[in-house]
Amino acid sequence: MTPLPAISGFLRPDGRKGIRNITLVCYLVECAHHVARKIVDKADQSDVHLIGFPGCFPNDYALKQLQSIVSHPNVGAILLVSLGCEGFNREALYDAAHRSGRPVDTLVIQQQGGTRSAIESGIMRVQALQQHIVVQREPMAVSELVIGTICGGSDGTSGITANPAVGKSFDKLVAQQATCIFEETGELIGCEQIMAERAATPELGNIITAAVDKASNYYKVLGYGSFAPGNAEGGLTTQEEKSMGAYSKSGSSQISGIIKPGDVPPRGGLYLLDVVPDGEPRFGFPNISDNAEIVEMIACGAHLILFTTGRGSVVGSAISPVIKVCANPETYRSLSEDMDINAGRILEEDTNIDEIGDEIYRAVLAVANGEPTKSEALGHQEFILTYKTFEPIGPQCLPFG
Repeated sequence: MTPLPAISGFLRPDGRKGIRNITLVCYLVECAHHVARKIVDKADQSDVHLIGFPGCFPNDYALKQLQSIVSHPNVGAILLVSLGCEGFNREALYDAAHRSGRPVDTLVIQQQGGTRSAIESGIMRVQALQQHIVVQREPMAVSELVIGTICGGSDGTSGITANPAVGKSFDKLVAQQATCIFEETGELIGCEQIMAERAATPELGNIITAAVDKASNYYKVLGYGSFAPGNAEGGLTTQEEKSMGAYSKSGSSQISGIIKPGDVPPRGGLYLLDVVPDGEPRFGFPNISDNAEIVEMIACGAHLILFTTGRGSVVGSAISPVIKVCANPETYRSLSEDMDINAGRILEEDTNIDEIGDEIYRAVLAVANGEPTKSEALGHQEFILTYKTFEPIGPQCLPFG
């Protein structure tokens, strides 16, 4: 068997280590999006990424996500791009980045004389920030990794190949004290009792059940759920069938806690991410795309994301690499340039879930050590952040001690 690669990462002032060294250009309102994008385009570097929030009126959720993201271990430096009159609290975001010890600067377009001069100033500021980024890698343990998983474009093969294989890789990672995050409560309806039985405490089990009930009620008010037409076309028949497939990504480890977007787990273990807003539905569907969920896992500190798909997907993400695990062998043949692992071999070859789980585990270590994923090599840097509202989690949601 091939020896496992040693991992190394970029040590940050807070003691966490990153597996990438990204410079963020972050727009704080849609009016600043074009200028920020041009700065990134003209920088023409794979490690300069565009992120942002389009809204003008403030939202505590969006601020919390970006505060977590600018201090993410994969981030080395930050340029904030403001129009100047938006409602977003740019000072609070700047302070969060500054407190994290990263080089940070703010570009206010209304103070720069317009589009062209703002873009020119932004390019120079990015170059200046990059002079102060930590560049030396240091040894990193598996226990320091945070890994998230989502599924998108699920079909009838997802729950019997890719998803349980990711679950196997999660079990191996959790056994080494890594932090693993799975979601989403809206796609786990019908599995709440099983998850409650795996919870570290009875109190946590009750909270997990309540979170799934909240998701079910939320979808009822909206008039539709997470079961999409594409799922039915791919052979899934019910929400519960889809839920069981999604649930299998979590593996069999004890569930240590439940978190909400932007909450960084305090230590290793398996965590459920509740992405359905609290309170009455105010902002529409909980996540309007797979990348919205990826962003929330990144805000929880995920170094990389395992993305399972049966129908196929071509997305990646800014900040944290995406490893795409394809459930369907026909989909893999059609989209092989975008897929990292062919879990569909379980259906066609002398390969089993344990072996694919081991392959995923090894891919996690290789990517953590700098090997690019397919989406990274293709230049994918998707990012989307919208409006939500959440109440803080309570002490029963996290592991004791």
